[in-house]
Amino acid sequence: MHTQPMFKDNALRDKIIIITGGGTGLGKSMARYFLQSGANVVIASRKKEVLESAAEELRAGIVNPDHPITDTNQPDTNYGQILPVVCDVRDYAQVENCLKQTVEKFGSFNTLVNNAAGNFISPTERLSHRAFDAVVDIVLKGSYYFTLAAGKYWIEKKIKGNILNILTTYSFTGSAYVVPSACGKAGVLALTRSLAVEWAKYGIRINAVAPGAFPTEGAWSRLFPEPLRKKMDPSEKIPIGRVGEHQELANLAAYLISDFAAYITGEIICIDGGEWLKGAGQFNNLEMVTPEMWDMLERMVRGTKK
Repeated sequence: MHTQPMFKDNALRDKIIIITGGGTGLGKSMARYFLQSGANVVIASRKKEVLESAAEELRAGIVNPDHPITDTNQPDTNYGQILPVVCDVRDYAQVENCLKQTVEKFGSFNTLVNNAAGNFISPTERLSHRAFDAVVDIVLKGSYYFTLAAGKYWIEKKIKGNILNILTTYSFTGSAYVVPSACGKAGVLALTRSLAVEWAKYGIRINAVAPGAFPTEGAWSRLFPEPLRKKMDPSEKIPIGRVGEHQELANLAAYLISDFAAYITGEIICIDGGEWLKGAGQFNNLEMVTPEMWDMLERMVRGTKK
């Protein structure tokens, strides 16, 4: 049952949702399920080709064979509309333009999913300040730019909006070897809890989800290159004994942005099979990686990016 959609009707038919980083991975999986649940969805990302390909796939209702999100027993629904918007979350002018295009297309919007992220594994002393900035600017700056722009719009228009921030369990535990990401995600967690109180009077809800191991093509290859994967199978750290299915995360995200969760705000919900409780810090055990192995992994990651 954990691979099946949770909602059996058009539960999100009144939602107009912006998803940053919505063209790939978990962002695209969430977009697909939101659309299936009747929402209109805007996917935002820097790469036009990736966005257009994702939008074409989502419009056609094509299911990713590696991470299916479908239910052949589900009755016909009013499948939502998809709008791809090229946007660098680190540029506030582009963020405002994304909101402008959304309003022009759909008349308004009432939901934001801050999902865009960047990450890589490395001993911190090997990082330049620019490498640190590259991650923190996407994760933290991108999230507070979109949050600020959306919040100003909702407050002015008297719209009861809601925000879902996609974090990690090391947002609150910390983790070695992914320090820039941990710093950025921790900042977004503080943003979540702070604004949940401050903006509640405007009817704005803000929550967060902290996924554990959910394999995605891009992030998985950077964080767990093949030689490393053979030495540390992520599923071995998880009490439930497996990695997550994309549908499980999509179900939780859909619930939190739905009206069924109207009394939940300021919360971070972990969905990691008990991993962080078993051993805090997803990457702490990289202590076993030698300097020579780090050299090899860095070469492999650079090759993946190219």
